[in-house]
Amino acid sequence: MALPYLFTSLLLLVVPFYRAANQSPLPAGSLPAVPTLPLLQALQTRAPGSPGWRAGPSSGQPLRYMLNLYRRAADREGRPRRGRSLGTNTIRLVQASSHGGQPWAGRWYMQPLIYRLEGQPEAEHLLRATVVYLPSLPLARGRLLCALELVAAGKAPGVLLSPAAHPRRGWAEVDVTPYLVLGNSSVGSLVLQHVCVRAGRAGGHDATVPPSRPFLLLYLNDTQAGLAPPAAEPHRHRRDTGTLAHDLPNYLREQGGEKSDCSLRPFPVSFAQLGWDHWIIAPHRYNPRYCKGACPHLLRYDYHAPNHAVVQSFVHQLVDANVPRPSCVPYRYSPISVLMIERNGGILYKEYENMIAESCTCR
Repeated sequence: MALPYLFTSLLLLVVPFYRAANQSPLPAGSLPAVPTLPLLQALQTRAPGSPGWRAGPSSGQPLRYMLNLYRRAADREGRPRRGRSLGTNTIRLVQASSHGGQPWAGRWYMQPLIYRLEGQPEAEHLLRATVVYLPSLPLARGRLLCALELVAAGKAPGVLLSPAAHPRRGWAEVDVTPYLVLGNSSVGSLVLQHVCVRAGRAGGHDATVPPSRPFLLLYLNDTQAGLAPPAAEPHRHRRDTGTLAHDLPNYLREQGGEKSDCSLRPFPVSFAQLGWDHWIIAPHRYNPRYCKGACPHLLRYDYHAPNHAVVQSFVHQLVDANVPRPSCVPYRYSPISVLMIERNGGILYKEYENMIAESCTCR
């Protein structure tokens, strides 16, 4: 097996972090056909499909805007920050295509823009849509003042759209949700006109510099598996494992003696090593982590182990050694946020649930 192929295969193979701590790794050349890591499996469906696929813009204001949004929403490892106010698990940036001739006419700039929405996945339900643009741009001899006008979206043309919010760094945000949803269905495209006027002294070389094109943000709730918000678990009354421990003869005799080395271990996967760094913008790597180590002979309540694992550990130690001891496995998980460029040049922010192990237990 060629070394690069083997290395890539090893990166894509799922980490067996549910196995017993002392299990020896598989020798090279005998890799089983096991599923890929869940996040890599989900991302692989969005990966470039052909060598000629282009990742779209590697710079520019739309990408910088989404990077700022990402940094406010997630840390360097991709964990969503507490208190983030996105209100959804998916945000898609749609760039406009333009048509028509010369947009400049003296001081005026008028450019029709079309945002095509065909081909949106059925699992993604639109919650809100906004168009983001710069209402004021500094020039060497004045300023460029801009606005958006609705051309055709089931409404009368010539409707001037008022910004609902100014997010950050001078950006204005216009809510266009009513123009994208008609009844229970969505329209196939949104057509706007970007209108700007140069205010200030005439002349200068910056009079014909085109302003940055407004972009459309779709706030979506993706309901496919692994992306829906986790359902709240019903409250169950069960006996605490510490109470159960008092019911088992001699259970507490080793509570203060044995220490467990069941703990989290790192397993970083670099997107650059996978050749995906040209379309996955952030984070730069995925560290799902795994749990490894021996569980104590007799479990204590502070391991967060279920009652079954406590009984199993007790039976293994004091009744029948053929009953296996509990294994070291993840206990809590956190989601990961990924910022990526899509096949059509759009930019996508998406949160994937339960992708990073945060703590371990024995069960």
